[in-house]
Amino acid sequence: MAVLSAWRAARVTPLGELHTPPRMTAALLRLTVQIVLVASLWRGLYHATGTTAGLDRDQAVTYAVLAVLASRVRELDQYSGRDTVLQHMHFGTIVYWYLRPLPPQRYYALRALGEQVYGFAWALAGYAVCLAAGVVRPPGSAAVAGVFALSLLLGQLVMYYVMLVIDQLCFWTLRNGAAVMILIFAQNLLSGVYAPLWFFPDWFITLSAFLPFQATLSVPLSLYVGRIPLSDAGFQLAVQAGWVVVLALFTRLLWRRAARRVISQGG
Repeated sequence: MAVLSAWRAARVTPLGELHTPPRMTAALLRLTVQIVLVASLWRGLYHATGTTAGLDRDQAVTYAVLAVLASRVRELDQYSGRDTVLQHMHFGTIVYWYLRPLPPQRYYALRALGEQVYGFAWALAGYAVCLAAGVVRPPGSAAVAGVFALSLLLGQLVMYYVMLVIDQLCFWTLRNGAAVMILIFAQNLLSGVYAPLWFFPDWFITLSAFLPFQATLSVPLSLYVGRIPLSDAGFQLAVQAGWVVVLALFTRLLWRRAARRVISQGG
């Protein structure tokens, strides 16, 4: 029964995608256009130069394309399934999360796991196509591939807890739309989605080092393209793991306090 409940919770958002073929087609088209445009942009930028900010053209293109693919892992439409914390708070149905046999924190984690596995399947398929087409280059060695995989896993855990904090904000504000928009912009900027952090001023890089966003994407991709050497991988992985522990403890505290504020709003 516990396994069945976990399976049902994990497939909530992916089922919404799979049962809506036009949405999947649009996602595929958008992802394809993003990859083509990003690869063309960085190739154009490196047309007249060899190495910039410690990256050559192939490294820069690989980094940029992988950033697009990695962003797909959590880019799912939760609103269509009406299962976001914001919607439940607005309609008053959040109370049912606390009446089910499955604790709300476990349900939230299982649902996020299903979303990430589904998004990872998209990213992996896109990576295979880009690798076969020569758009991205393979990792430098098996050790680099292993460290990258571990770092990517830790990065996704950090991202999960960051998104959880924003959703938990609804228990105090009822709405988190503005916070989500700010988070998405900050995440894309400070994690290196728009551009590798090495292109930014030193003060910006120093500031981002004190925030968790860099650990979500910039570190894994930097390890993959070789911008961070394997000799420094241990420290970077420790920083990522530290953020996971800190955010896990913080969100656990918020779950306890949130339970005291559950109300039926609207509905």
